[in-house]
Amino acid sequence: MFKKKFWSLLLMLTLVLTLAACQSPSPEAPAETPAETPAEAPAEAAATAYPLTVTDASGKTVVIEQEPMKVVSLSPAATEIVYAVGAGEKLVGRTDYCKFPAEAADVLSVGTITEPNIETIASVEPDLILVSNMFNDDVRTKLESLGYKVLDLSSHDTFEGVYNAISQTGSVLNKQDQANVIVEDMKTTVAEVEEKVAGVEPKTVYYVVGYGESGDYTAGAGTFIDQMLTMAGGANVANDTEGWKYSIEKLVEKDPEFVICSLYNDDKAGIEATNGYKELTAVKEGRLVEVDNNLIDLQGPRLAQGLLELAKIMHPELF
Repeated sequence: MFKKKFWSLLLMLTLVLTLAACQSPSPEAPAETPAETPAEAPAEAAATAYPLTVTDASGKTVVIEQEPMKVVSLSPAATEIVYAVGAGEKLVGRTDYCKFPAEAADVLSVGTITEPNIETIASVEPDLILVSNMFNDDVRTKLESLGYKVLDLSSHDTFEGVYNAISQTGSVLNKQDQANVIVEDMKTTVAEVEEKVAGVEPKTVYYVVGYGESGDYTAGAGTFIDQMLTMAGGANVANDTEGWKYSIEKLVEKDPEFVICSLYNDDKAGIEATNGYKELTAVKEGRLVEVDNNLIDLQGPRLAQGLLELAKIMHPELF
């Protein structure tokens, strides 16, 4: 059965760096040992000064006249970022698909990502509207024509894009310190994963996006999931095709060491019962592994954790 929530996976489809270490040189030892000097605490970022002019992910210049106090998010990733930087109390509207964190359920829904309800948005009188991947440009034009500030946080399918989205959100919402901590933690996690898998033999892997009667879908060459699988020490068997459609016959022929599927919608049980998939060695030998695909699909603050989970699946001995 094809995933009921396939559209949400496509959100990620259209959506790494090493943290530099700082080390002070050792001074020459004096005749007498001086008292230890406490390490300097990291400098806090200054409060955001308004008006603030930023260039968003679409290249548009957006001027924020004063600190936004009422924010509408038209992106699940943007909603996660708002809460992660500690600005959840500012959120007055979100989409039907903004499910994380749980507190988001208490916020008024303004419709879908591609077709939000303009009247509902107007009713909450937002100071700022956040958009991201899969957003409809025509809707942005409409919102801007009504006088609303719209900020595009699209990550363009890169970790650097996610870092920029988090940092920019922190800056705009006067939460730069919190945003900086999140970005540095993510960079540290990514660097640790890359260091651990460096030089290991990649594990062949297939990532299930959709399966069954409606067709077989995966992350082909050039997709962000393909990049993440490689970063996590995998060799994507579907990198011989571009896009998302794949052939079950080719998959059976490739017979990857690991098959990864969503934790939701009983996908694992469905795959185990589906012709072609149930013949795979990985499925027979217990290497069909579930993952919370939201860690990977939604390019937000949990993306580095998604990378870590992929690496743990394929190289558990390293973790």
